[in-house]
Amino acid sequence: MRLTVVSLIFTVLLAAFIAGCSRKPSEQPAPAEIEKASLSKDVETQPEKQPEEVEVVPAPEQAPSVTPEEATRKRLLDPAQLNDKAPETFKAKFATSKGDFVIEVTRAWSPNGADRFYNLVKNGYYDDCRFFRVISDFMVQFGINGDSSLNQVWYKAQIADDPVKESNKRGYVTFAMTGQPNSRTTQIFINYKDNAFLDAQRFAPFGKVIEGMDVLDSLYGEYAGVPSDNQQQIQARGNAYLNKEFPRLDYVKSAAII
Repeated sequence: MRLTVVSLIFTVLLAAFIAGCSRKPSEQPAPAEIEKASLSKDVETQPEKQPEEVEVVPAPEQAPSVTPEEATRKRLLDPAQLNDKAPETFKAKFATSKGDFVIEVTRAWSPNGADRFYNLVKNGYYDDCRFFRVISDFMVQFGINGDSSLNQVWYKAQIADDPVKESNKRGYVTFAMTGQPNSRTTQIFINYKDNAFLDAQRFAPFGKVIEGMDVLDSLYGEYAGVPSDNQQQIQARGNAYLNKEFPRLDYVKSAAII
């Protein structure tokens, strides 16, 4: 009887133990899931950063670059704009294929001529011009541009005559002209000797050579006045014509006011 009671108690206790072990525990989120949920909450509550507004300033429009040669040519294509008044006296240095010479200009001798010469030299007109008329014991002449398009505009850019105040002595510099009044443009000549007979023909000197007259005396002169007899061709074709037909002509490398 006692054994039966003990067995019964043991059976009850074993059943209670088994029931306790089979009870399902409450589910707790895993540590990783807790961390993930926390990060998700932080992300959701943090306001999204808006991009800053940046003021865009448009870049200034840049003009296309222009070379000095292009700028010079543009000025020379408009003779009316090259009208600066020359100083009362100034000097112009010419570098040539035979050496250098210097002209001293006195504006009072020939104001219109001095002003024209000043503007032509200052803007590079005489650069690369040929000495196309070299007549010994008389004169040397130049001033038709090597660029035929420039000749087309300067051929008509005539200036008014000046009264003759100085004589055409050796080394004196004068504008060439036609037989018509007020026909001076760009061509000049330098007297190799005293040519006073030109004074009565309205050729008004505006300056004189003060250095390098020996250079001018040495210019190639075998063609004499033949190239000058074809001035229409020179005007129309420039240096392309002279280089082909008269390749030995000397020329101005550059000229500048000094």
